[in-house]
Amino acid sequence: MTLLNLFWLFVLGFATWYWWRAKAIKDGVLVAAKRYCKTMDVMLLDDVVYLRGVWVKRDSGGQLRVWRRFMFDFTTTGEERYSGRIIMLGRQIIHTELEPHRI
Repeated sequence: MTLLNLFWLFVLGFATWYWWRAKAIKDGVLVAAKRYCKTMDVMLLDDVVYLRGVWVKRDSGGQLRVWRRFMFDFTTTGEERYSGRIIMLGRQIIHTELEPHRI
């Protein structure tokens, strides 16, 4: 086995790990979005959240963490679509918000 083969094996392994980890985070955010929509008495549309931003920021302890912004769509009446967002810092959800909507 050559060094080049080891390099490509490492790249493939890292890409697989990253995809697996990102999917687990996204699934957790989807569960949180469903729960939040239920408590706010709105309906999550399409059962999907999508990643709209990734950044590196410091948490309250000064540690560098990955900052992620997820978006989702919801409705109150079934006729109009509104957007909501969930902000994560590291592994914690730090903010969830719905855009102004009709009740």
